[in-house]
Amino acid sequence: MTRTVYYTATSLDGYIADEPDATLDWLMSREQDQAGALNYEEFIATIGAMAMGRTTYEWVLDHEKGSWPYELPTWVFSHRDLTPVTDDVRIVSGDIAEHHAAMVEAAGGKDVWMVGGGDLAGQLADAGLLDEVIVYIAPVFLGSGAPLFPRHQELKLVELAQNGEFAAARYELVRS
Repeated sequence: MTRTVYYTATSLDGYIADEPDATLDWLMSREQDQAGALNYEEFIATIGAMAMGRTTYEWVLDHEKGSWPYELPTWVFSHRDLTPVTDDVRIVSGDIAEHHAAMVEAAGGKDVWMVGGGDLAGQLADAGLLDEVIVYIAPVFLGSGAPLFPRHQELKLVELAQNGEFAAARYELVRS
C-alpha cells in the first residue's frame, strides 16, 4: 500500500531552512552516517514519486548546479511560472489533494515522498493524505526560518535512533 511520507531534517528548534535565503548550510555541516538508522539510501529505495514546494525545487537545482538528481516523477507546487528541468518534473498549483491520486498512481506501488515544505506537508495532513513523518533532528538552533510543520498535528513515535550527530525519529500521524 502506498504511503505518503514527509522525510526531512530540522534544527532542534523546529526549522527546516534558515532565513533569509532558505539555505541548508547548517544541515550540510553536520555529521551523519549514510548507512545508519533511518538512512536516506534505504528510504529512497522505497520511493516511487515525489512532491515538493518551489523553494525546495529551486534549492535542489541550485545545489546540484542546474541538474536534476532524481529519476522519479516529481510534482512541484508553485504559484510562479517555473520551467521543469526534465520530463519527470511537473509544475502544478492548487490544492495538493487534487494531485495526490496522480502521485500515488505514478509511484507504482511504492511510497510518495513529501520532500520539502512544511506548509505543503501540513496541507497533505489536513486532507488526511500524510501517513508518516521521518525527521532528522540536527544539533543546532536557528532561531527563525521555515517551520518544520506550521500547524497542530498529533503524532505517534514508532522508531527512534541516533545517526551520527542527529536524532532520527519516525512518527505515524494520529487521525482523529
